[in-house]
Amino acid sequence: MQMWVGETKMNMAQMKIDPGKARNAEGGKVVVAASLGTMFEWYDFFVYGSLAAVFSAHFFPAGNETGAFLASLATFGVGFAVRPFGAVLFGQIGDRFGRKSTLLATIIMMGLATTLIGMVPTYAAIGLAAPIILVLLRLVQGLAISGEYGGASAYVSEYFGNRNRGLATSWIQSGPSIGFLLSLAAIIFCSSILSSADFTAWGWRLPFLFSIILLLLSAYIRTRLSESPVFARAKTSGDLSSSPVAESLLRWENLKLIIVATVVAAAQAVVWNVAHFYVLFFLTQEVKVALSTAYMLIGLSVLISIPLYPLFGAISDKVGRRPVLITGLLLSVFTLMPTYQGLMKSLNPALAAATEKNPVVLIASGCNLRLFSAPVSDCDKAKDFLYKAGVSYLSETSPSTAGMTLKVGDKTMSGFNLDAFRAALKEAGYPASADPKDANYLQAFCLLLMLAVFAAMACAPIATFLAEMFPARLRYTSISIPYSMGSGVIGGFFPFVGTAIIVTTGSVFGSLWYPIIIAAIGAVVLLFIVGETNKKDIHT
Repeated sequence: MQMWVGETKMNMAQMKIDPGKARNAEGGKVVVAASLGTMFEWYDFFVYGSLAAVFSAHFFPAGNETGAFLASLATFGVGFAVRPFGAVLFGQIGDRFGRKSTLLATIIMMGLATTLIGMVPTYAAIGLAAPIILVLLRLVQGLAISGEYGGASAYVSEYFGNRNRGLATSWIQSGPSIGFLLSLAAIIFCSSILSSADFTAWGWRLPFLFSIILLLLSAYIRTRLSESPVFARAKTSGDLSSSPVAESLLRWENLKLIIVATVVAAAQAVVWNVAHFYVLFFLTQEVKVALSTAYMLIGLSVLISIPLYPLFGAISDKVGRRPVLITGLLLSVFTLMPTYQGLMKSLNPALAAATEKNPVVLIASGCNLRLFSAPVSDCDKAKDFLYKAGVSYLSETSPSTAGMTLKVGDKTMSGFNLDAFRAALKEAGYPASADPKDANYLQAFCLLLMLAVFAAMACAPIATFLAEMFPARLRYTSISIPYSMGSGVIGGFFPFVGTAIIVTTGSVFGSLWYPIIIAAIGAVVLLFIVGETNKKDIHT
């Protein structure tokens, strides 16, 4: 099969670009500024996601807890959905007017939006205006994030030569992990110094307000940078694109690369998400682990995995981007399902045992897909109850046209009876929450660390890989669009889609097919369609 992306060799003397610039103080400052900015922006983004359950209580109508939680996840996803528009906006600005000023604008937008989220009145205070304002601020966050990644990737890549470009840009990839870790640390700290009632009532605002400090620090750092030498030379020579969006999307030579890049970006995004972020929802919502326990286990695994990003980035400089990316994706594909099953057995063995010994079967007709409204039919009420209980179940169609039946092991109950259902689950050994005394924390930590290691492998080379795919005159735009589509839309909606799959199908592990399939497609594309890029000269 013909390769769409291949190696090119150019004479650096003709380009008048010195890759040795990466080894001086300016190159190091660029890496620090880009990585810190990315870290701070993702901190802002993940603070909201980590507190999705709190937002469901404060910003959405009461009456359906599951629907409110899904609405809060959908609001989280809105920030990802808008990212393609931000990619077009900031990509064009970055390719026409410069990397430095565009990156400064994105960090200011992100920081201000996050700070304002910490000030929005609740639904109880201003009604529907509360979720509307929240969604608008999430849109601003999404626009800013979409302009951040492409610029940071292009900016750092253009400062470094072929020999160490993967190592340098891998620090950008560690930014989301550090930002996620920082968000967890802020939430743990605030929740530890306040009572549970105070944190739920108003203390959740503190991590958002803290963002103003990060904003001032990161904005100051970025004002100290000089422009990318590649962009500066293109501007001097008049080699800038007058319409980078049109060139990126309307020319098949570049559009086919954007399609491929979107698939690969989506693959690495779901692998990262399922190892860092979605697993938090899984442990707290499905496995019924205490939030503080989940934070500590995930936070420790993420902390240990952070040094692996520069390691795998450096390896990609030696052996190529594709081998590292493909290995990380395939390892995730084949281990994801058993790893999540192992997490349930490690942290809530009673739930895992009850699921195996006394399976639950829901037999009904007339079930409706009601994700956001209050459940009406007995079937919908039963599904809502089972989801909140963290119970997997099989769905069967009732031969009759009315009513529903719930089987818990050998016990059969007709009609919706909340007290009877709870009693049956308790008798069958289904726990209301995970018992810390029965948990194998070491085993759970090892499983989480394995997920994080595979995620680091799948993500570390992606920034430089995308930068190497596109010419300098279109690089900011052409990186931003596929990354925003793949990582943002496809990867960002995974927590919502995954939870919706569980609610509608009854399988707490069914949601994992989403990242498994996407990661597998990404690996196939890398194996058979994309050529190696690590020796390509990107100073053109």
